[in-house]
Amino acid sequence: MRLEDEIKMNKFRNAYQKAILNLMFTGEWLMAKIDSLLKPYDISSQQYNVLRILRGQHGKSINLFEIQERMLNRMSNSTRLVEKLRLKGLVTREQCEHNRRKVDIAITDKGMALLEQIDPIMMKMEHDIIGKLSEDDAELLSNQLDNLRE
Repeated sequence: MRLEDEIKMNKFRNAYQKAILNLMFTGEWLMAKIDSLLKPYDISSQQYNVLRILRGQHGKSINLFEIQERMLNRMSNSTRLVEKLRLKGLVTREQCEHNRRKVDIAITDKGMALLEQIDPIMMKMEHDIIGKLSEDDAELLSNQLDNLRE
């Protein structure tokens, strides 16, 4: 559906305004889809992001600062997110013996198993949404979005 119909706005100041609004609207639309897919697993999109970051460590622990640096939403409270995941048994937190301010976080087997359950659902969603584009167009879109952030 066209942005004009979605937000009931017939005229934009210019193509730049329309593009910005379309990016914002589409980002929110995509996050709502992801949140609805994750809801049955009782985790938020930010918690999912933390789990994916930890899985990418391949068994090595990582500290809170490094997690925060890699998060998609850097405004998230990573301390709170990690604590919620720890209470669910999805991650471990261990204080460094030599530096009590340093906390190492790692994904548990239960966390890995949860990601393995979620992966096919997320892959299907990705295919259903981005699969409407050719691989070349998806690459072009990604490159254009990268260019916007330069």
